[in-house]
Amino acid sequence: MQIKRFFYFTFILFSCLGFSQNLTGEQLLEKAITYHDPNNNWPIFKDNFHITMEIPGKPNRDSKIVIDLPNEFFSVKSKVNDTISEYIINKDSITIVFMGDQKPSETTLKSQNLSKERAKLYQNYYTYLYGLPMKLKDLGTVVHKTVETKEFKGKTYLVLKVTYEKDVGEDTWYFYFNPKNFAMEVYQFFHDESKNDGEYILLSKEETINGIKMPKIRAWYMNKDDKYLGTDILKPKQ
Repeated sequence: MQIKRFFYFTFILFSCLGFSQNLTGEQLLEKAITYHDPNNNWPIFKDNFHITMEIPGKPNRDSKIVIDLPNEFFSVKSKVNDTISEYIINKDSITIVFMGDQKPSETTLKSQNLSKERAKLYQNYYTYLYGLPMKLKDLGTVVHKTVETKEFKGKTYLVLKVTYEKDVGEDTWYFYFNPKNFAMEVYQFFHDESKNDGEYILLSKEETINGIKMPKIRAWYMNKDDKYLGTDILKPKQ
C-alpha cells in the first residue's frame, strides 16, 4: 500500500510539473479567472456582502461591504462592540459617518482614527482582495511568465508570481492555484523577500457572490514564524 501511495504521489507531482512547464503566467491567470468568474461578472460587479473579522485578543469586527463598479460606488459600514462607523465613496466624494453623525468633529475623527485616506485604503483593500484573481488584469500589474510548481503546507500548487510597476505597488505576490481546477487557495506577499517578511493567507470554502466564487474563509499568518494574525469570514448579503 505504501508503494502504491508513493507512485501515485510521484505521478501527480510530475504531472503537475509537466503541466506547469506548458503554461505561461498569463495562461494560468486566464484559467483561474475562468474558474472564479466564469461569466465575466467582475467588470460590472454590483452587490454587497458581510465580513466578520476575528483577531486574537480583540472584539470581532462586523462589516457590510457594498461594491458597485459601474457607478464607482463603495461603502463599508463596520461595527465593533457598540461602535459603528461608515465610509461612503461615491465617485470623488467621500463621506465619513460615525454613530449616525454624517459630520463628525475633527476631535472625533482623530480619536476614532477616521479619515478620507483610510476610506480609500479600505476601498482598495476590499476591492483588491475580493476581486482576485480578476484584479491581476489591472494596469500596472506585472504577471511573470514562468509558472512554478510548489508544495505549500502539504499540498502541491501551480504558483503565479506577480509584481507591480513602481507607481502601483512595491510588494511581491505569489498566488497558489489548485492544479486540478485552478481555484485560488493561497496567496502570499513580501515587502522584502530576502527578509522573509510579509504574510501568507490560506483560503478555504467558497461563497458565490454575483456569480463570482469568492473565498469564504481567509486566515492570515506571518511568513517568518507562522504567527496567526486573524481570520476573515465572508457571508452573502442578508
